[in-house]
Parts: sequence; C-alpha cells; structure tokens
Amino acid sequence: MSELRVFPVEKQGLWVLNVDGYINAHTVQKFEQSLQDLLKEEKYQILLNCRDLSYINSSGLGVLMGSIDEIQEKNGFLWLCDMNETVFHIFDTLGFTHLFPVYQNEEEAFSKFNSEEPPS
Repeated sequence: MSELRVFPVEKQGLWVLNVDGYINAHTVQKFEQSLQDLLKEEKYQILLNCRDLSYINSSGLGVLMGSIDEIQEKNGFLWLCDMNETVFHIFDTLGFTHLFPVYQNEEEAFSKFNSEEPPS
C-alpha cells in the first residue's frame, strides 16, 4: 500500500498543504482529513503544494471538488502549485486546471497572494 504524508504549514497568512506520496483509495481519507482540519479551523486561503505528490486519482479529485464550495463561500481559495508532469496531466485532462489556479511554484503563488489583485 502506498503511503501519504500531509504537512500543513502557515506562511505569510497562506496555508500551504504539502502533500507527499500518492492520493488513492487507500490514502484519500488522510488527505481529506488534513483538508477538513484546516476548514474546521476557518483556514480558507489554501495552497496545495504538489511538489512531492506522485499521483492523484478520482477520489482525491473528489475531495478537492467537495471542499471548494465551502472555501469559496468563506471568500477563500484553493490554489495548486509545483505539479510534476504526471499530476498536471491528470488535472488538465479532467479540466481541473480551469477550476483551480495552478502556479509553477510557491514563489509564484505567494507573489499573486501578496499582489494588489484579489485572489481568484
């Protein structure tokens, strides 16, 4: 069974959820719980750092879709960054790159977050 590690870290008012491993049927509950823990603490400005994410399946994508309404209702956002080619291809093929802003890296996301423009 594949292992998943999730590390939430607050940086400059933005919550970075670092994901390491595979999000699949065996690990999705851990991923969902980590995201829900942030929402329960009213942390709605979230950057999902996918640098160490090797794979995500439909159950993981479902967790993201299931959370976005609550996040947006609270004027928050869920951004993605640092995707490898495989993970980006999954998101792009399924149209998720049109639903969630994707940044090349944390620095680009922080630049957007700290700009005058409102988060999208």
